[in-house]
Amino acid sequence: MSIGRNRTAYIAYGFDDIALVPAAETIDPDDVDVRLRIGNVELEIPILASAMDAAVDVRLAILMSQLGGLAVLNLEGLQTRYESPEEVIERIVEAPQEEVVKVLQEVYREPIKEELVYERVRAIKAAGAKVGVASTPLQAQRLLPVAVNAGADVAVIQSTVTTVRFVSTRRQPLDWKAIRETIDTPLIVGNCVTYEAAIELMRAGADGVLVGVGPGAACTTRQVIGVGVPQVTAIADVAAAREDFLERTGRYVIVIADGGMRTGGDIAKAIAAGADGVMIGSPIASADEAPGKGYHWGMAAPHPGLPRGTRVKITYRAPLETILHGPARTDDGTQNLVGALKLSMATCGARNIREMQKVQIVVAPAIQSEGKLLQRQQSKAAS
Repeated sequence: MSIGRNRTAYIAYGFDDIALVPAAETIDPDDVDVRLRIGNVELEIPILASAMDAAVDVRLAILMSQLGGLAVLNLEGLQTRYESPEEVIERIVEAPQEEVVKVLQEVYREPIKEELVYERVRAIKAAGAKVGVASTPLQAQRLLPVAVNAGADVAVIQSTVTTVRFVSTRRQPLDWKAIRETIDTPLIVGNCVTYEAAIELMRAGADGVLVGVGPGAACTTRQVIGVGVPQVTAIADVAAAREDFLERTGRYVIVIADGGMRTGGDIAKAIAAGADGVMIGSPIASADEAPGKGYHWGMAAPHPGLPRGTRVKITYRAPLETILHGPARTDDGTQNLVGALKLSMATCGARNIREMQKVQIVVAPAIQSEGKLLQRQQSKAAS
């Protein structure tokens, strides 16, 4: 559509813009299969905990695995910079709002220690848990082999936007061939939001692709640099790349929706749009067991030159088991995420994730407000 003379743009949709249509045949939710396979790693639930310092530490990673999901440890975070990261997290939590960015920048200047990378992963594996590990492209060839040698089950290369083609007069692009030869675990790469970027990552050897630029609760990328695509459209475009790549090569690359999902309904819509699984940060940070003590901050918040994240306070908290599997104690969809996903799939007649990716979707901007006048009025009165 035209946005001005000689300039066009296409319409993109987020989770609040769509709704899923019930099917003529419904399924018993207990018969719905939500398992996710990442290479040779199988998860009981299609949920990954984001590689964020307020969400994932050794304890949380072990618990996430026990509950059927996979936590991703940030290899460039506080867990691998400090012997006692709890003290540093306390400092971040207690910092006045006007000083948070300064404090974050300061504490993340501490060098990453490879021995801590190894120790953190070994501690998780010693408990019999599955764990993912993440680094930026800049540090991937240094840190990922250490973590994989320690027993990491899944490797993740992640930045705000990761592309195969990187042009620089100062830095060398990532050697994708060397990475694939070095990393023998499943490899997930991100983030991206377009068909073209996703299919090139798949050709480079990615086993999974992360989708999302700026949708997270603690991320300010869209505000700071004006870049991003609403998640439903981004997921659908990357899922189209997955299907075309599968048809051409016979290799299935999973699509992981990363960020912007707070409720079970959001997760259901992400999978309906084409995702195989989801990566969530703030819902995990809201767990009683999360290291952030009720706070959450963006991955790019400590950037020394251009912070693109903020610290947010989590207003709703519960045990991780309640958040993932219930029973829910709230009526807003933020608890029992797996149960909500199963019920949504059952209502839409989907027996598994692949069938959920084919359910009918409608553009429905009124879906959040239709018939909800009393809820909105009472919510405003309570606040």
